[in-house]
Amino acid sequence: MDKKLTWRDYLVVSSLLFGLFFGVGNLIFPVHLGQLAGHNWLPAVLGFLVTGVLLPLGSVLAIAMTRAEGVFDIGKPLGKSFALVFMVLIHATIGPFFGTPRTATVSFSTGLAPFVPEKFQTVTLFGFSALFFLVAFLLSYKESHILKNIGKLLNPLFLLLLTLVFFVAFLNPLGAAAGAKATAAYAGNTSFVSGFLEGYNTMDALAGLAFGVTVVSAIRAMGVKRDGAVALVTAKAGVLSMSAVALVYFLLTLLGVQSLGAFKVSENGGVALSQVVTEYGGTFGQAFLAALITVTSLTTAVGLVAAFAQDFHKHFPKVSYHAWLALSCLMSFGAANFGLDTIITWSLPVLMFLYPLAMVLIVLSVTSKLFKRDSVVYFFTVLFTVVPAFFDMVASLPAVISQSAFGKAVVGFQNTYLPLASYSLSWLVPALVGLVLGLILHFTKSLRAVSLTKENE
Repeated sequence: MDKKLTWRDYLVVSSLLFGLFFGVGNLIFPVHLGQLAGHNWLPAVLGFLVTGVLLPLGSVLAIAMTRAEGVFDIGKPLGKSFALVFMVLIHATIGPFFGTPRTATVSFSTGLAPFVPEKFQTVTLFGFSALFFLVAFLLSYKESHILKNIGKLLNPLFLLLLTLVFFVAFLNPLGAAAGAKATAAYAGNTSFVSGFLEGYNTMDALAGLAFGVTVVSAIRAMGVKRDGAVALVTAKAGVLSMSAVALVYFLLTLLGVQSLGAFKVSENGGVALSQVVTEYGGTFGQAFLAALITVTSLTTAVGLVAAFAQDFHKHFPKVSYHAWLALSCLMSFGAANFGLDTIITWSLPVLMFLYPLAMVLIVLSVTSKLFKRDSVVYFFTVLFTVVPAFFDMVASLPAVISQSAFGKAVVGFQNTYLPLASYSLSWLVPALVGLVLGLILHFTKSLRAVSLTKENE
């Protein structure tokens, strides 16, 4: 018999999901979005919420509705080989290559770096990242304790600290949102699309697929055993947690807009948030921000390294969970010391490629009952998505590649033949074409099967 969860149990699972999703990137990107969008902040944040909230919620629902336990199961309709490659790419991106190292580098850059002389920054980052990932390793060492460490400890502490920031900032705003100037990318009708693309940086649609195994394991540890019951708990907790994420994004974006009353547009959201908190609290405010960012970074880091270890141990069981966990932490530590700018420069092109694939797989998973999870629909939708997504990736690579003869040829072809290429959405129309083609083939095959059955009768 499944244990009947109380409303407090649902809150703990929701807190776990919130903590897994809401990392330091989620804290600083909306603030920067507000500064960039100015008075056009509302359509910009609505676009941001599509990729920053609806898609991650979709990934949680995809895990729940298909009764999957991780990203591998989401790609399985296209075959085990595709599912395994997709799983490795997702975990490498949100894990030790980009996402997990970013939790340490952003928390260092915005929290600790302002207190450290420039000549000591490199060695301090080395020591900070080593300690950071050691703590993450220890907090995720016992799988059964992850729910307690994040859902009951780190995330409530983070929310308390963030509430204090909002209370002070909105009690005495730095400026009015209505008079804030928008940058060129957010002027007119482009603000929604720009906000939509900015949401890629959260990596949460990818993370939601990867966190599935961690969430499912935590729910089962609470006494819920049946697949259907686990799916229902995941879905309910997902809606609750992502609603809270949406509210926080909304308030952070507004905070960024109001900051233009005292500051110019910053180079990134970390600088903007640091300026705002320092304006209100001075040195104490900066120390407070360092604590806030470190706590939220740890929640996400724990979830990422644990999800990496759980999924890889499941598919490569000869290597233990703890060995995969140690490898993830060591690789993340190494990548973190390349610095935040390098991580961001190379992560964006990869996200431009993986996000469209993740989006179509999430949509297909959520709606899969309508076409009986037919692999034909999956095949043509993904096939028509992967090529233009690759073009978007090439176009966003550093100049050494995007401005080469090959890069210019790809961009020229893309802009000439693919709609919405100028918005970095060249995959959207082909994906819809592939979906329609796949559905036509599916229903044609179904009608033929029905006809053959009637003839045989």
